[in-house]
Amino acid sequence: MGLFDKLRGELIDIIEFLDNTQDTIVYRFERYNNQIKNKAKLIVREGQMAVFVNEGQIADMFTPGTYTLSTQNLPILSTLQGWKYGFNSPFKAEVYFVSTKNFIDQKWGTKNAIILNDNRFGMVEIRAFGIYSFKVTAADTFIKEIVGTNQTFTTEHIQEQLKSIIVTRFTDATGESHLPVESYAANLNELSEAIFGYMKDDFAAYGMEVTKFLIENVSMPDEVKKEIFELSRLDKIDLDKLTKLKTAKAMEAAAENPSGTAGMGIGLGAGMAMANQMTQAMANQAQNQGSQNNTQATPPPIPGALSYYVAVDGKQAGPFNKDSLTELVSKGILTKETLVWKQGLSEWVIAGNQADLNGLWSETPPPLPKL
Repeated sequence: MGLFDKLRGELIDIIEFLDNTQDTIVYRFERYNNQIKNKAKLIVREGQMAVFVNEGQIADMFTPGTYTLSTQNLPILSTLQGWKYGFNSPFKAEVYFVSTKNFIDQKWGTKNAIILNDNRFGMVEIRAFGIYSFKVTAADTFIKEIVGTNQTFTTEHIQEQLKSIIVTRFTDATGESHLPVESYAANLNELSEAIFGYMKDDFAAYGMEVTKFLIENVSMPDEVKKEIFELSRLDKIDLDKLTKLKTAKAMEAAAENPSGTAGMGIGLGAGMAMANQMTQAMANQAQNQGSQNNTQATPPPIPGALSYYVAVDGKQAGPFNKDSLTELVSKGILTKETLVWKQGLSEWVIAGNQADLNGLWSETPPPLPKL
């Protein structure tokens, strides 16, 4: 530094910081040898705080306003430097201007995919991004915890640290919410509010406050989205129409196959096989549902026809019509002591007590004697 610059630095008695950027959080006022004249003017503008530091120790702080520096308004600095009756000019001190405005439109996002366990799709990878806003609320804490001795400290210097906090809280919140993956879009506000609350203590530890937090989007792999869309459609459309649509698409894809007629035949065969598999699956599903539905009982016998269930070796068999019952009698399986049941009876009864079965034993010859 030349002699003129040295003299100019010593003679300047206005301390201020005009911020022409949008991202400066802290600026250290530069003076030659950190010398400040007695009765110098300090100008602190709205959205700023001025912090005096003496040999690495934070001293006096000033809110917005214009000040004439003297022993009276620098009590801590006066004590630290032992000025009992005022101080000589110039004196040494570092002055940091801290911006207390809102730093808006700060972007965050997940660098790597977050793995969640979904009840239907198993392990799913998701990504998310959004915006947040913050401001410094405790200038002294922020300087001690974050800035250190940097001359200029911008949002770029702290972005990665804040993003790490946000992503950690986002991961915890989504893991504990147990939301189905397709429900995130409908619950972005709720998730944003939950994470906003979690981060308050994290930011406060640095003398900061998060003033706004938004999740703009939660995305997942394309194959998972495709499965979700397919499942949602199954609840809305006719399965028979879906089968026909799938078959038609398979045939269309086969027709466009450049391998020609052979490829078309293969594609058509694959399409028909797919259609048969889907039809069989739907038939099995319908059969299973029918067997599980207690309201769909076995159709009743034709009026006037003889129809009984027979207990054979402790198991239910039947129903049997008259010819089948006659055959059971001839084989000795159905006797007058056998338990039987027909529709209308409240419990199993002895066959010999049923009037409509008595004719079976008169029509059937007794078994041949053993020789």
